[in-house]
Amino acid sequence: MSEFWIFFEKGARHILDLVAYNHILFLIALTVSYTFKDWKRLLIFTFVFTLCHTLALLLSVFGVVIIRGNLAGFLVPITILIVAIFNLFSAGKSSKNGSINVVVFITLFFGIIDGLDFATSFKSMLVGSPQSKFLPIMEFSLGIEMSQIIVIFIVLIISYIVQTFFRFSKRDWILVMSSFVVGVVLPMIIKSEIWNR
Repeated sequence: MSEFWIFFEKGARHILDLVAYNHILFLIALTVSYTFKDWKRLLIFTFVFTLCHTLALLLSVFGVVIIRGNLAGFLVPITILIVAIFNLFSAGKSSKNGSINVVVFITLFFGIIDGLDFATSFKSMLVGSPQSKFLPIMEFSLGIEMSQIIVIFIVLIISYIVQTFFRFSKRDWILVMSSFVVGVVLPMIIKSEIWNR
């Protein structure tokens, strides 16, 4: 049981890490357009991310897919930027059905890229035969899923407070938060190691 908590905690810290805050930025960009009544949709997004992240980790740990660290590290902030820019252009528009497909696809892509990006670090945590690595990956994934739900819940609470008590319109809130995410992600892209060749 203690081994479960070790990998569960590592999964939670992977998302909640305030030093490597790209996951938090992604979840802010993902959540800011929604409210508490959209909780099922947000759970689907987190599940899609976790599923794709887990699949990418499995494929990488078992040597099926390997991606250069520089490329994956570059694509992670690019994906966050895409979600934030998508929010800027779709803020205040009522057609959510088309946007859901876009967000699901971006979440799927982010999960795969982030899983491949993290795989090298994760492999160093694992020892033993390939079969013994499966359970720790699942425990790690549960930690990821739980921490995403926590971040989304916090963003929804803050959104509710800002829109209810401070009288921000939903559109303005989306524009402000998405602009904030763009402003934080652009330096990450500019400083990416992919430019150093």
